[in-house]
Amino acid sequence: MKTRPYTYLFRIQYLGLRYHGWQVQKGVKTVQGTLERSIRYVLGHEDFNLLGASRTDSGVSCLEGAFELFLRQALDIQHFLADTNENLPSDIRLLSCQPVSAAFNVIQDVQCKQYGYYFAFGEKPHPFLAGNLAYGGDELDLESMQQAASLFAGKHDFRRFCSQGRNTSDFIREINFAAICPAAAELPFLPAEGAWVFRVRGKGFLMHQVRRMVASLFLLGKDLLSLDELKNALLSEDKSPLSHKAPANGLVLESISFHMEKLNQG
Repeated sequence: MKTRPYTYLFRIQYLGLRYHGWQVQKGVKTVQGTLERSIRYVLGHEDFNLLGASRTDSGVSCLEGAFELFLRQALDIQHFLADTNENLPSDIRLLSCQPVSAAFNVIQDVQCKQYGYYFAFGEKPHPFLAGNLAYGGDELDLESMQQAASLFAGKHDFRRFCSQGRNTSDFIREINFAAICPAAAELPFLPAEGAWVFRVRGKGFLMHQVRRMVASLFLLGKDLLSLDELKNALLSEDKSPLSHKAPANGLVLESISFHMEKLNQG
């Protein structure tokens, strides 16, 4: 990106319901593709590059994600934010922008990503909540699920909790925090009671890792999987997934933090 010396870090949020994920794909609507069209319109040219910090799946939403924009000329940040937000659809919003140095990399300099998987069980929630609230069924043993969720914390081999790509060979990931908590206070549009969130933090995750972790917790909560089976899966060299993927609509990328020494070089 050296031919475009002006580099900016943007914070972004979006509802993923209408989009086939973040990354540009031919023939389908994506967050990155929609964003790039709006930026082209506002700038009046396409002489820029855009690099996202995280490639969310189809249907996954984001409270505070990030991307880098590389340009040949400096931006008027406030005008650009206002004009681009005016041009973007209502389910995508830019939150902020700051200049960063060429040494900063929005992928390599991630310190921590936090995901929340929002769900309810018992009485089926209002359909209007379906964009960000998965339904776990009539009954779940929440206490057992909370006990199991804590097992994910630490450094583990997550080969049975991911979708394995062609080039995936390292399945070791370290999770700093994993817990199931009440979710009513987290997002203002959730019901006052009965909503829960599986929250997980780490530097990086494997493909579909969080959704397969959640699905295994759902199976355990329905007594279709035991705590010992989940423990053994974290020690196993078997490459077959322990569970299916939980629905995408419950998953939200909540935040991304970066190493401050790199940000402060801007």
